[in-house]
Amino acid sequence: MPEPISMANFDSVFAELPGIPRDGDGPVFREPWEAQAFAIVFALHQRGAFSWSEWAAILGDEIKRAQASGDPDTGETYYRHWLAALERIAAEKRLLDHAELARTRRAWEHAAARTPHGVAIELMPGDFGPRA
Repeated sequence: MPEPISMANFDSVFAELPGIPRDGDGPVFREPWEAQAFAIVFALHQRGAFSWSEWAAILGDEIKRAQASGDPDTGETYYRHWLAALERIAAEKRLLDHAELARTRRAWEHAAARTPHGVAIELMPGDFGPRA
């Protein structure tokens, strides 16, 4: 089982991760979803789903892909790359399947479209539509 992450070993654990936004107290998040994606990665790692070196490699690759596609790399999109890497590693490790990921993405888009600006987006069963 991987060593639990604490502030005592934060620097050594995150040394492999490229460009993580942080301050003297640890990682910083601009939006709640960023913290949620961050926590999911930790939970999966601590359950042994992947190693930090695997995670760092995939995250680095996602960042490079984004830069090659024109991402200005100002730091504002860091957690979008984190989320892309999470989706990728979860699919590669067969923690989810591509069809279910696509279905959930469509549900999220549907929920976002029906939610007024400034209101938290909540997924509802009807957002998922019928199973294919």
